[in-house]
Amino acid sequence: MFSKSDWCMRSKCFALLTIILFGAIACMQKSEAPPPNVRLGSDVLADNGLEFLNGKRIGLITNQTGLTSDGRHVADLLAQNANVELVALMGPEHGIRGDAEAGAKVDGARDAKTGVPIFSLYGQTRKPTPEMLKGLDALVFDIQDIGTRFYTYISTMSLAMEAAAEAGLMFVVLDRPNPIGGHLVEGPVLAPEHKSFVGIHPIPLRHGMTVGELARLFNEEGWLANGVKANLQVVRCEGWRRNMIFRDYGSRWVPPSPNIPTPESALLYPGTGLIETLRTFSEGRGTEQPFEMVGAPWLNSEVLISALTDAGIAGVAFEPATFTPVDIPGKATGNKYDQQLCNGVHFVIQDGHKLPAVRLGFELLVALQKHFPQQLEIKQKSVERLTGQSWIYESLLRGVTADTIAAKWQDDLDKFMQVRSKYLLYE
Repeated sequence: MFSKSDWCMRSKCFALLTIILFGAIACMQKSEAPPPNVRLGSDVLADNGLEFLNGKRIGLITNQTGLTSDGRHVADLLAQNANVELVALMGPEHGIRGDAEAGAKVDGARDAKTGVPIFSLYGQTRKPTPEMLKGLDALVFDIQDIGTRFYTYISTMSLAMEAAAEAGLMFVVLDRPNPIGGHLVEGPVLAPEHKSFVGIHPIPLRHGMTVGELARLFNEEGWLANGVKANLQVVRCEGWRRNMIFRDYGSRWVPPSPNIPTPESALLYPGTGLIETLRTFSEGRGTEQPFEMVGAPWLNSEVLISALTDAGIAGVAFEPATFTPVDIPGKATGNKYDQQLCNGVHFVIQDGHKLPAVRLGFELLVALQKHFPQQLEIKQKSVERLTGQSWIYESLLRGVTADTIAAKWQDDLDKFMQVRSKYLLYE
């Protein structure tokens, strides 16, 4: 027979075990399946002991995204390896730590952890100078791109490849997956007359390539200045497939720049980034959801949502939203409609694999011009710079449909696809 105290003790233990059991079941239900075993170029380099760089003096072009899957920074890997010498660090737009605003000039410094001097590639020069390269044997590039032509890191890579070729240095790309996937290719191909730092080579707005694949394309197609050709080595990823987006393989998003805070903002950026061409419409800078939320004080959100819904764009839904842009030091200042309440649209991604972000961007521009022509002010030079074509500005003003605009760039896109196929590294 159990005493009363024994019975109470056993009851309490049973209750505690029940709580633990149900808690474990709840955790199992909430946990996500582990991501595929995708290894980054930096993982592969670290695991192979940096052998092909042995004995070399290295310059590293990187920023806060230059991490292995277990969170080690590639600068630390190189600095701690006795067989190589890390001589210089070089930072792109937003700096080595990624905390400078878009367009802000970045000064040189010295890295507090490694003691290695830092040179800016977004200050007085955007191409490594002979002084920066003095005494080096190789330049290593490890930066997370986001798959959009007007994101400047691939321009930095191209200019650095030119500098390496001119100096006779090896150029090494530690490849990373394209976080918005490599299966969708969209948008106009850049015309040569619109070449700039936000569009350095004739590729479409959404190119569907990794930085390693782009480096091969730039190098082998003779697109580097004066026909130079780099001694290029690409350290490939392992386990990544073209139809994977970040949510399929990634566990921790490191913002590549201050206003791409989430994988969703990266997925939308090839389309909603075109809002930068509008003087009187906000792309959501000055909020915690830039490029995921857009609007203006004068906008009738329901009218815009109705137009976008009628367009039948796959993988995304639209919700009305309100937001007030405010200065966020180090992230967004001088915002459109600063401290003014904006009516807007929130883009809710339902299937990032299917989302045609460039089409979304053009449907958005066309709908705004159609329904709010008096309030909308489109910047011609900005349209030409970001789209890479002169005719698109006039097409928007005339009210040409997004489908008609897309049909006009299709021939150039088809030709690019044929060239692109020669340089793909992943299936």
